[in-house]
Formats: sequence, structure tokens, C-alpha cells
Amino acid sequence: MANLKDRFNKELRPVLQQELDIKNIMAVPKLKKVVINMGVGEAANDKKHLESALQNLTEISGQKPITTKARQSVASFKIREGWPLGCKVTLRGSKMYDFIERLIMIAIPRERDFRGLNPKSFDGQGNYSFGIKEQIIFPEINYDNIDNIRGMDICINTTANTKDDALALLKVLDFPFKQR
Repeated sequence: MANLKDRFNKELRPVLQQELDIKNIMAVPKLKKVVINMGVGEAANDKKHLESALQNLTEISGQKPITTKARQSVASFKIREGWPLGCKVTLRGSKMYDFIERLIMIAIPRERDFRGLNPKSFDGQGNYSFGIKEQIIFPEINYDNIDNIRGMDICINTTANTKDDALALLKVLDFPFKQR
């Protein structure tokens, strides 16, 4: 079991319950899933780029990603419907907590010119999305074996109903947000 998951259940959940003034411990917001998406536009011309992205995402997440395909043809981009254009992986349970722990403690501090995550990137239902410009901030990626620097989108899905509850949850988990 992940260290962050144990710490959340034993220490942080009661703190969050008291902070949000929730009577039932089961009503306290928690993480539901994390979706990591990597778009690979060059994959339309060369399949090696997609294979490299799949390998990088497998190393980062510890789970095999699925290939995303184009929904419709776009003539100006020379893309046909059904062509592979990216990959994504959905993490739940202990793999999710392991990934979040590595993201907060190791990867985000290694990002170049990092000033903090934007606290306004929540949607109305308590989910948080942000982007990473380089996959090389993760220690699992060997810098010598990458062919191209690629970014990725990370969407953190919570059980919180409002933006404020989700922000409180992520702050308790030590997400480095910008100071307003």
C-alpha cells in the first residue's frame, strides 16, 4: 500500500474533516482516479513516435496505456479518422497514490522555471487538470533514450462536489499551488 494512501487515511483525512466541518468521515473528499494523457501529433507521419510515447507513459505510470485515435478526419492537418494520435492511462487505487506521491515529491520540483500550480484550474465538479511540458522530469525516464520532448496532461478526479473542497483536499496532500 502506498505511503501517501496510509498517511491520508490515518492523518490527513481527520484534519480535512475538521477543516471542512464535515460530520461523517465517509463524506470527506478523496481521490477517485488520475488520467494521464499524452498527445503525439507526429504519430500521423511516423509510428515510432507513438511507440516511444507509449513506452515513456508505461515507465511513468507503471501501467500499459491505451492508444487514442482520431475521431474525425482533418484535411488541413493531414489526419484521417481512426489514425492513432496519442495515448492515455487511467490510474486508480494504490498505483494512483504512488503516482501522486512521485509527482508531488520528485517530479514537480524538478520542473524548469516552476512557480507553482494554478489554483484556478478546477472545473465545476471538483476535478483538477494541469499540464507538464516535459516527460523528463520523472526519474524513471532515461534521458539518453528519449527521441523527443513531449508534454502530458494530468487530470485528477476527486469525490469533492465543489472547487473549494477539492482545493482543500489537494492542499492537504501538499500540492504546490501558487500563492495568490
